[in-house]
Amino acid sequence: MKITKITSHVLQYDMPELLGYSQQYYAKRSAHLVEVETDEGVTGWGECFGPGNIAIANKSIVENVIQPMILGDDPMDRDVIWHKVYNLMRDHGQKGMPLQALSGVDIALWDIAGKVALLPLHKLLGGAHRKDIPVYGYGMMLRPEPVEDLISRFEDEAQEIKSKGFRATKMKVGMGPKDDIRLAEAVRKGVGDDFKFMADANHCYTTSDAFYVGHALDELDAYWFEEPVAPEDLDGYRELRAGLKVNISGGEAEFNRWGWRSLLEARGLDIAQPEVCALGGISEYIRVLALCHAHHTPVINHVWGSAIAVATNLHLLTAMPAMPGGLHPWEPMLEFDTTDNKFRDELLQEPLNISSQVRNNDGVVVAPQGHGLGVTPDRDFISHYRIH
Repeated sequence: MKITKITSHVLQYDMPELLGYSQQYYAKRSAHLVEVETDEGVTGWGECFGPGNIAIANKSIVENVIQPMILGDDPMDRDVIWHKVYNLMRDHGQKGMPLQALSGVDIALWDIAGKVALLPLHKLLGGAHRKDIPVYGYGMMLRPEPVEDLISRFEDEAQEIKSKGFRATKMKVGMGPKDDIRLAEAVRKGVGDDFKFMADANHCYTTSDAFYVGHALDELDAYWFEEPVAPEDLDGYRELRAGLKVNISGGEAEFNRWGWRSLLEARGLDIAQPEVCALGGISEYIRVLALCHAHHTPVINHVWGSAIAVATNLHLLTAMPAMPGGLHPWEPMLEFDTTDNKFRDELLQEPLNISSQVRNNDGVVVAPQGHGLGVTPDRDFISHYRIH
């Protein structure tokens, strides 16, 4: 079997409402799908993390840099391919967009491997450590509106997410430390005292401001405080973890095993959040997961993107060993964006139906059982929304 073609599909549509986080507001949703074709008719699908113009730039890396390196290679040699591509791109970037581009290609190669082996991805990875996966609903996005309106909306949205059956919820912060505390108080009020909520800062704080907000999150019994400071600030992570009760989480902006080694050795994380569509794909995710567990750091994957990304993470979470083990082990959760996302809900010939699974199955979902990722994109849908 040989690789004959690699195609990037960059999709985009106008969101029904402006949404944002601590770094920016956005009016369009995008997705970057990667399709790898072979001479035996087996096709694999992957996804690259990175929105908008980042996706367009990554498309060029996928098609104009990576594709010429591996045309004619056997797609089953995915680890050989990974190291070949990484080594040839290493002088030009060990992090960021080259790794995002490689991630989409690698995921597609694993999809091909599962189809050739006639196994779902989680079986190919060693089997299911759990039958189902708890899901947390992620909402409470920022908008350019008065803080009082944000406070009222956050309380209502938090209550609504809880009512839909999710096991926990996550909010955005980034309006400034004092206003962010008010937003967190509104979310706690919306979900009540006995429901997990988390706050995601997208690295908007200095360490001192992160402590200010973190102490308030301690009082509100938040479950985790995500990306409180810049990903480069390993000392800040370590200081926050030592000084706060709330779990410190992060890692979505870290890449490959070498970056993760430094992050984990800094001892700044209670919960690791690798992003498989960015850090180097499934091949590198497996190594990063092993590093996290070797450092006794539990993992809850960062998930953002289309149904391809969601399906990939369903398999990875299913195949993740319990850490630590026991009769009643600590369990990971699937991150689920509750805002409008056609690329997750309408992309596939047979939808994943995460929301209905959550609603009907006490907040848990199951991985697809088909071969490889177990999902098939609708080509007419791709053609309709493709911009590049």
